[in-house]
Amino acid sequence: MNIQKTQFTIGQVVRHRVYPFRGVIIDVDPEFNNSEEWWQSIPEEVRPHKNQPFYHLLAENESTAYEAYVSEQNLLVDDSGIPVNHPQVAEMFGEFRGDSYVIPAGHQH
Repeated sequence: MNIQKTQFTIGQVVRHRVYPFRGVIIDVDPEFNNSEEWWQSIPEEVRPHKNQPFYHLLAENESTAYEAYVSEQNLLVDDSGIPVNHPQVAEMFGEFRGDSYVIPAGHQH
């Protein structure tokens, strides 16, 4: 079994390489684990390959908060030091430490 090493971790704040949104990682899939329809809906010129980790994010942009599913190749570390303003962040995480959130004991996957 080929377990990929992931570049990012749960609780880390990241931003999208192409689109204007950022978020906090809440789960990691070692490789693509979404529908073929979802994957095909991504424009071909920016469609990521499936053989890489994908991350579930509590995400935000200028107008709304939502959940996102993003490939590792399309994420960058968010070093802004600004907390993620998503309503579920406070339910899932503890203290914000500038670039990541503390995962409370008993909340690990």
